[in-house]
Amino acid sequence: METILENIVFFTIGTVIWYAMIGKKVKKLEKQIKNTAIVNYEQMAKSTVENILDFFKTPKRGLSEVQVGMLREQYGDNKITYGKKTPLIMEVIKAYITPFTLVLIALGIVSFITEFVLAAPGDKDLFGVIVISTMVIISGTMTLIQSVRSNQAAEKLKSMVKVTATVKRNNRFSEIPMEEIVCGDIVKLSAGDMIPADIRLTRTKDLFISQSALTGESYPVEKTAQQTTISYDTETSYENLVFMGSNVISGTAEGVVVSTGNRTLFGHVAKDLSGKPVKTSFELGIRKTSFLLIKFMSLMAPAVIVINGFTKGDWMEACLFGLSVAVGLTPEMLPMIVTTNLVKGASGMAKKGTIIKNLNSIQNFGAIDILCTDKTGTLTQDKIILEYHLDCEGKENDRVLRHAYLNSYYQTGLKNLLDIAIIDASKETLNTDKIQYHKVDEIPFDFERRRMSVVVEDDQGKTQMITKGAIEEMLVISSYVDFHKEVIPLTEDVRKEILEKVKELNEDGLRVLGVAQKTNPSVVGEFSVRDEQDMVLIGYLAFLDPPKETTKQALEALKKHGVGVKVLTGDNALVTESVCKQVGLEAEVLVSGEEIARMTDIQLAKVIEDFNIFVKLNPQQKARITRLLRDNGHTVGFLGDGINDAPAMKASDVGISVDTAVDIAKESADVILLEKDLMVLERGIISGRETFGNIMKYIKATASSNFGNMFSVLVASTFLPFLPMMPLQLLILNLIYDVSCMSIPWDRMDKEYLDEPKHWEASSIGKFMVWLGPTSSVFDISTYLLMYFVICPAVIGGSYHTLAPAQQVAFIALFNAGWFVESLWTQTLVLHALRTPKVPFLQSRASFVLTVVTGAGIAVGSFLPFTALGRSFGLSALPVNFWVCLMVTIVCYLMLVTIIKKVYIRKYQELL
Repeated sequence: METILENIVFFTIGTVIWYAMIGKKVKKLEKQIKNTAIVNYEQMAKSTVENILDFFKTPKRGLSEVQVGMLREQYGDNKITYGKKTPLIMEVIKAYITPFTLVLIALGIVSFITEFVLAAPGDKDLFGVIVISTMVIISGTMTLIQSVRSNQAAEKLKSMVKVTATVKRNNRFSEIPMEEIVCGDIVKLSAGDMIPADIRLTRTKDLFISQSALTGESYPVEKTAQQTTISYDTETSYENLVFMGSNVISGTAEGVVVSTGNRTLFGHVAKDLSGKPVKTSFELGIRKTSFLLIKFMSLMAPAVIVINGFTKGDWMEACLFGLSVAVGLTPEMLPMIVTTNLVKGASGMAKKGTIIKNLNSIQNFGAIDILCTDKTGTLTQDKIILEYHLDCEGKENDRVLRHAYLNSYYQTGLKNLLDIAIIDASKETLNTDKIQYHKVDEIPFDFERRRMSVVVEDDQGKTQMITKGAIEEMLVISSYVDFHKEVIPLTEDVRKEILEKVKELNEDGLRVLGVAQKTNPSVVGEFSVRDEQDMVLIGYLAFLDPPKETTKQALEALKKHGVGVKVLTGDNALVTESVCKQVGLEAEVLVSGEEIARMTDIQLAKVIEDFNIFVKLNPQQKARITRLLRDNGHTVGFLGDGINDAPAMKASDVGISVDTAVDIAKESADVILLEKDLMVLERGIISGRETFGNIMKYIKATASSNFGNMFSVLVASTFLPFLPMMPLQLLILNLIYDVSCMSIPWDRMDKEYLDEPKHWEASSIGKFMVWLGPTSSVFDISTYLLMYFVICPAVIGGSYHTLAPAQQVAFIALFNAGWFVESLWTQTLVLHALRTPKVPFLQSRASFVLTVVTGAGIAVGSFLPFTALGRSFGLSALPVNFWVCLMVTIVCYLMLVTIIKKVYIRKYQELL
């Protein structure tokens, strides 16, 4: 009995533990799978209304509260799951813990132990620790301030869909929050509504849906409740399905919710956005550069310690000097210099109407060599206009426009974008105030007829039926045509001639409607569809989503700056081809989404290099093309304005949106163009290249001069009986130089540098260091020889080994001061030499700010040995003959750097 009880107890405890540790995770996983399972849209579209209702067990009176609970448990909430927001503590850690700051923190700890904890009471010194800590704090704080501006795309998605919906429950329609909708709910839609979930339509009346944000299609699409037997490649093509994220332009409808929350097409976009962002070329470049410089430091610093330990015999002093060398080799201000460059670039772009949301995107902007762009709303105005109002001969005719105006103006339904375009064009072209008619009757639009009619009467009592609609339908109901200024029968030859003209307009990307009329059609009050016959076709209307005024000019400017353009759109081939021709993007072959769906990644990677225009794409295909272009080695920008563009923006190096974009596109973007002028793109690219150039100035000049200095230290440590510079002096030298470098973001770049895309190549930094670094060592060594054998003996009164200890201290102080000043001059002036491929100061001059700040840094460092502060650092005043020798050294150094620079450019075809 006791054994049975023990088994029951252990089983119970084990069950509780299993549920606590495993069961909850299983339940959570089951719920996650349930909430993200892909809906079979094809099956839903091909099913009858009765089958759909039966599938969800939805009665015609709507769901009951009990059913709502069961369906919510079965299919999940109508909520989008968003990515977790990065906690502030993690942002702080990422800002302060970088490869460089880790090195500095380690050096600071060692410096604290050796210079304070282990030092004798009278020798305790925290100056080195303070300098290193200051560098870490400044760099980390500036990085943190900018990194907290994180992308809020998912949050914007969430707020965007906070709407109510009209739902039928318990035989009564009522407004409920969108989040409370479940699969199986019967939803009522009307003009202006946002679609609250993915819905299978059961009843429609004149329903037009705008799917442009999801698909990129310019025009509203007709939706019906009819069961379909056709299969489509894209879910949005089904005429009896509507989707979350689109909205009702006109008409009314009812439908059954078939997908909610994460299972919707909109939810899958949100899932893509909340994933971990891809590493951009900028971030990868920073990382590779960081580790390259740390690798150099990890080799040089130990070598300095070992050489000085053996040659001088004081290992503690050797360790301190090695630490100082490590700090000198570490471009600890790199994060701050980079951030300052980016902040300055962002501020400059903001003044020009461009908001930079992600600072790193400025450099990526300049590095773009492929710009992928959506068509609708980016290249085009996303505003349908009436391009032509033509008679049946294809000539402009105001009579056609006047009749179209009467039809659109007097119809009582919600006016769609085409009606608005007709009315706007009429007000510009005609004196609409003098068009005196009153409406008698109308025959509303329906999807079977694909046309609508109004009957109007003038002040003479003459009535006219005016009908507009799809050209094929208008030809069916027309028996006559107004041709060559006379009404003639509509013969087969005339029909072919009209269709040929319409085909030409369609090939130009224009959507065509026909206009017909009939005088005194019937007895007033008895008008019906039967009256839409034996009409006179008087002409047709051609509509266009026109390009933005600056699109062609902007694309030409991009091409001039080495940026290729690829159009990735959800719109059809005819419209896209027309727009591309207008903006100067000629293409013999257009690749469709249907073709892409059949390609492997290897095949598509080749196709996207050979062709530039891709049509009828879904969001995932846009993102796939963007990703493969990056895999091919390109730096990719994506310019878009719709929900369907958001995943591709996320996959690109830099996402760019425009002023007319939907909120989700703006929030997914790194860069937002507030002006309609696409020439802002060119300004942004130039700004990005300037920023990149200034960053590379600091990295390459600093890395090469630091490498040269440390190479000089190795030589000096081997042959000198003392350290060429004290650890504290090295830190001060480094601090003055870094402060001078803070002016680099205000420098300008040569015009030639801005003509081509700039990519971050970490390997080029290593080559640059090896080539240009040792040039400074030539003059460092000449300075050693001059100070050790000429200047110091002349001032102190003898060679080092013949002097008394006190005189040796003075000898060392003078030697240290000489190399301190020479290092500062060469290290600072080399910025001017390496900032341009041209001859410095003559062919290319630095900005006023850089010139003044670097000059001030040189002046401070040169004056320091003459001050009490300098003497406390172990420096002594330098004689006049030193300055004469220094000037000769500087001139020779700059000449040698210029020569080596020219050879380097000839070999590698680049400098920065």
